[in-house]
Amino acid sequence: MDRLILRPGREKALKRRHPWIFSGAVARVEGEPMPGDTVEAWSNGGELLAVAAYSPQSQIRARVWDWRSRAIDRDFFMEQVKRALNQRSGMRPEVSDAMRLVNGEADGLPGVVADRYGDSIVLQITSAGAERWRDEIADALLDATGATRVWERSDADVRALEGLASRCGPLRGTPPPRAIVIHEHGLKFEVELERGHKTGFYLDQRDNRQRLRALASGCDVLDCFAYTGGFALNALAGGARAVTAVESSGAALELARANATLNALSSAEWIEGDVFQRLRQFRDASRQFDLIVLDPPKFAPTAAHADRAARAYKDINLLAFKLLRPGGALMTFSCSGGVSTELFQKIIAGAALDAAVNARIEAWLHAASDHTVALNFPEGEYLKGLLCRVYA
Repeated sequence: MDRLILRPGREKALKRRHPWIFSGAVARVEGEPMPGDTVEAWSNGGELLAVAAYSPQSQIRARVWDWRSRAIDRDFFMEQVKRALNQRSGMRPEVSDAMRLVNGEADGLPGVVADRYGDSIVLQITSAGAERWRDEIADALLDATGATRVWERSDADVRALEGLASRCGPLRGTPPPRAIVIHEHGLKFEVELERGHKTGFYLDQRDNRQRLRALASGCDVLDCFAYTGGFALNALAGGARAVTAVESSGAALELARANATLNALSSAEWIEGDVFQRLRQFRDASRQFDLIVLDPPKFAPTAAHADRAARAYKDINLLAFKLLRPGGALMTFSCSGGVSTELFQKIIAGAALDAAVNARIEAWLHAASDHTVALNFPEGEYLKGLLCRVYA
């Protein structure tokens, strides 16, 4: 097997079981590994540390498959996928028929995300190693789940960093219908697997949508970056007095309206437009709300974008605080990997200060439990959120 020999002292991260080997840690490569090939990682002193997938074009030069010498083959992926499913066996089917099956590094499969929607699995591959084994991974998913199809959504921007082209299409079985219906906490949602955000739906917000439902009774609710209505419909189901939902995509809003009809819920006020502009218009019109949700797209994919992202997060949260009635609540999120939990709290605190409101944290919010996070890989906890309450 080809080898990566690390620079002196650069084995510490691997010994702490962090699964990434950065290019700057590599002293030399022994052999001629191709992208995605399995290599051994050795310390400069001659200690075998891990077996990993090689990626010559990425700053993450290798991603660890295992911490001992072993064959990386079809059986390996069968084992890893079955282990990932067993760890999620406690999720009750009445909660949802859509869930994350594999969550990358947290499940020992770096660069692999697999989500189940009924009898369909959506697979997203973002690393050279996972690309090398995509067929074996697809077969393992079908074998372990009994699903009928695997649809590939390997269209994330990060593939370019690995030297990989974007790819979408059927990988196993027939293409899915234009939209399928999933169930979550008693609500139904149409999901477009081919064109929807991420793998079709924001499964990571499942628990937070239910929390919002519990808070919504009798409230005037504002849902910003509403997408296909996940939070808005839960607010309606929770007995909200009125729901206003803002989303820049007209196609997403059409699906949100369809989802409201599908669940026989009273319609929200669906507004197509830029959230920043609409929040300012609401402020100028002196509109107020009891409960506001801010679930924006990724503003900072890496730490290099953190400063610019911080300004954007502060702007929307400052405006939201100004729109809340006394006693109102703000549910605010960041899915930016480049914004740490600590930084996010500082941003929200600064927004409240500039809005001249007093607010306290009622709860920290996280991704649903099927979006597992490894203790040795804190970068996996990309979604962070706060439930803040304004008081006089």
